[in-house]
Amino acid sequence: MSGHQYVWINGDLVPQERAFVPLYDHGMLYGDGLFEGIRVYNNRVFKLEEHVARLYGSAQALNIVLPAAPAAIRAAILGTARANGHANGYIRVTVTRGTGLGLDPKHIKTPANVYISCEQLSLYPQEMYETGLIVATVSTRLPSPDVIDPRVKCTGKYINNILAKAEANRQGAGEGLMLTREGYVGEATGDNLFLVKNGALTTPPASLGILQGITRDTVIDLALGMGLSVTEPLITLYDVYNADEAFLTGTAAEVIPAVQFDGRTIGDGKPGPITRRLIAAFRKHTQTTGVPVG
Repeated sequence: MSGHQYVWINGDLVPQERAFVPLYDHGMLYGDGLFEGIRVYNNRVFKLEEHVARLYGSAQALNIVLPAAPAAIRAAILGTARANGHANGYIRVTVTRGTGLGLDPKHIKTPANVYISCEQLSLYPQEMYETGLIVATVSTRLPSPDVIDPRVKCTGKYINNILAKAEANRQGAGEGLMLTREGYVGEATGDNLFLVKNGALTTPPASLGILQGITRDTVIDLALGMGLSVTEPLITLYDVYNADEAFLTGTAAEVIPAVQFDGRTIGDGKPGPITRRLIAAFRKHTQTTGVPVG
């Protein structure tokens, strides 16, 4: 099958050109769904179990009933990658509540719709990994965690991130930094934030209303394994502007340096030594771990 692109839809692998979403898919109509972005490195799916566990945690929180057990979804992800000859790249898993017009979940035809596709996705130009991102603080605020729990990776919530990204684009920045309604630093539009000061790492706490990213957790583990200190305090823009180094993390972005925020140069304006060490450690880690595609 490797000569063609295939998409997994509710248990069937279909050619990508024949892969369609139902007109009244509840995710399309109302953003009533969940998703995971997963990476494949060197024929291995990275953090597969963690991504699927987060998917099921989000589904439980939104009371969306998936049509199969986690093991079956993991197998479907591997099978889709295998069918596409997808040795390196991005896998998107999308789940919606079901199909039906109207807000009331009682009228939705279930079980949930599940879509799995393989693509190449690059959030930032490759040169940015060497020179570093320019970041601008945006006015679009993070949703409060008392509105929707930040651990729920739901599709509808991401309209906020899209608006924030558009705002950063208008400022000519490579990425936008989002604050909470209280003014604390949260996350970028698609990534988590880390700062380095006096050799120690800080990152905003997940309880603020940010996504507890799987790449974020991986970098924390790698940093601790290097003997570095990692804490999760409340962070303000003052802390950002006065950091020695800064970088962003995410499944699609991986680990990328940030060298300027709101016109303030971070450190010497180049990716710092701890950032470079963590980039190297992360890249090495991704090549040697993960579930084989088969």
